Amino acid sequence: MEIFTVKDLSKLIKEKRLALGMTQSDASALCNVGIRFLSELENGKPTLQIDKVLKVANFFDIKIFAE
Repeated sequence: MEIFTVKDLSKLIKEKRLALGMTQSDASALCNVGIRFLSELENGKPTLQIDKVLKVANFFDIKIFAE
C-alpha cells in the first residue's frame, strides 16, 4: 500500500493493530508510547512527533522509504 496522507498511515496502523487482535493499550505499551498518542495517530492527527510515529510504524512492520 502506498501512503500519501496522514489518514492513509493512520488507517494502516489501525488495521495492523486490529489484525493482531491488540487493544490500543496493548500496542501503546509495546511501542513505548502513550495510549493518547496512539489514539491520535490512528485518528490522523497531523501534528505528531515523527520519531514516535516511526517507532509505531516499525513495530507494525510498516516500511517507510523513498525511491
